[in-house]
Amino acid sequence: MRVFVTGASGWIGSPVLRELLAAGHQVVGLVRSDSSARAVAAAGGEPVLGDVTDLDSVAALARDADGVIHLAFDHDFSRFEQSVKEEGEVLGALGAALAGSGKPLVVASGTPAEPGVLVTERSDSAGDGPAAVRVANARAVLDLARHGVRSCVVRLPRSVHGEGDAGFIAQLVAIARRDGVSGYVGDGSQRWPAVHVLDAARLFRAGLEDAPAGSVLHAVGDEGVPILAVAQAIGRHLGLPSASLPAGNLGFLGGLLAVDQPASSAYTQDLLGWFPREPGLLADLEAGHYFR
Repeated sequence: MRVFVTGASGWIGSPVLRELLAAGHQVVGLVRSDSSARAVAAAGGEPVLGDVTDLDSVAALARDADGVIHLAFDHDFSRFEQSVKEEGEVLGALGAALAGSGKPLVVASGTPAEPGVLVTERSDSAGDGPAAVRVANARAVLDLARHGVRSCVVRLPRSVHGEGDAGFIAQLVAIARRDGVSGYVGDGSQRWPAVHVLDAARLFRAGLEDAPAGSVLHAVGDEGVPILAVAQAIGRHLGLPSASLPAGNLGFLGGLLAVDQPASSAYTQDLLGWFPREPGLLADLEAGHYFR
């Protein structure tokens, strides 16, 4: 299969690229820089310099492919509303390009947060503000199943971890180094879902190859890791105490850490035979690479 991948050189895109190539697929990767193009080419993919905001080019690349995986998303939270708007526009272009083709379209999204509830693939939380718009974007992707697209949404948990991760866990480590304490919010019993990046990559391939049209998939390895356990692991490796802190002390992460938001992937595992193989979040922290 010739697969068009946006964000092909990113944190999740890079292992997805390798996963697809190892399975015998050809990959056309959209990248924004010469260095990213070199990385995609070195892995065995075909890089295309461009940007997802060039909707005509994105649509043309989608039409020329046998399937699409859309991973590109600007995670700069200072412009989150604009990022969500741009995501809706590129998804509209992809949907129009693939309508009636029967080709797969796999799109990344996030697991919903319903405090204290183990959310499943059938959960559909509206959220508010820009988050609600992102939920609407995902619903629009699923709706493409009625228009001849084998669309599915892969929901990613709060932590997609692994060596090289610069996301939330790495940021918590950096905050602990800065402040001399590994912080958590409240009593730390709040649970975060997590997945190893290599397990997530395998699910994107499985979704591309086998997911029925209109599927919601959960790339969840750990259903819910207590934030207290995460803080204690970070503190132990850095030689720092762990302590409950006001949410504001942890910046924008404080609000996220305050919410108990476990998630299940049982339906996904039954549907596709996918299951997590890689280390869980706490084992990954114990491996030590977050602290080098």
